[in-house]
Amino acid sequence: MPIIKSAKKAARQATKRRANNQAIKKVIRNALKDFRNKPTAEKMAIVQSEYDKAVKKGLMKKNTASRRKAALAKWAKEHNVKIAASKKATTAKAAPAKKAPAAKTTEVKKAAAKKPAAKKTTAKTATKKAAAKKTTTKKAAEK
Repeated sequence: MPIIKSAKKAARQATKRRANNQAIKKVIRNALKDFRNKPTAEKMAIVQSEYDKAVKKGLMKKNTASRRKAALAKWAKEHNVKIAASKKATTAKAAPAKKAPAAKTTEVKKAAAKKPAAKKTTAKTATKKAAAKKTTTKKAAEK
């Protein structure tokens, strides 16, 4: 048992973290078992989401989760699981079509209000500027 106050606190934190990590791992295992028993695209998405959550919480490294998701996709392909298009891609395509004409006019106004982009200097414009500087310096030297 720890004697120092900070060591006691560290022990308490370690037990809480261990419990949280075990709970997350259990959710992943259960989702994976559920997917393996009845493979569907929705269940696969749930498992992949759980892996992403574990990475976000620091339980698993990014590449580990990526490797496991790739293996999961490979397994799903072998078992003829049809993977539907992602929801983000379908909503992104459908969203502009559903907007009202009034919303489009406000978008145009917002776009017009933006500052214009800075002009890029090309080789021609750079040489013109350099020539202009030389002539002004020559004129100043003559005076």
